[in-house]
Amino acid sequence: MHIHFDLMTLNWLAIVLATASAFVLGGIWYGPIFGKQWMAEFGFNEEEIAKRHPAKIFGAAILLTFIAAVFLAMIIGHDSNYHYGALWGFMIGFGPVGMFIGVHYVFEQRSLKLFIINALYPALSLVIMGAIIGAMA
Repeated sequence: MHIHFDLMTLNWLAIVLATASAFVLGGIWYGPIFGKQWMAEFGFNEEEIAKRHPAKIFGAAILLTFIAAVFLAMIIGHDSNYHYGALWGFMIGFGPVGMFIGVHYVFEQRSLKLFIINALYPALSLVIMGAIIGAMA
């Protein structure tokens, strides 16, 4: 494995598309699929969510997801395909990311249901992002 630290050699279109895919998945995941359960687990309601500043929240979410996509592209590299990219996404998403979310949830004494909702989203996102980056390598 060779990690690519030369940012000029990264496929920026793949990174942008991978970022967009995670953002779209997040809208679906925390909207119609698990939105009500996620809000209930945190004790949020629709009124509280509506009062938040959407530009700050979505802007920060896009930026952070973009940074994650850059690092994922650096790990996946140039000589790749969608299988390899998806595998790296799975290894990172279900491994370190999911397990560290679990560590936080154990100490915060959060529910297993919330852990599943919040850990599966980045894991699935990274699989899709990795497949996109790998396919376009």
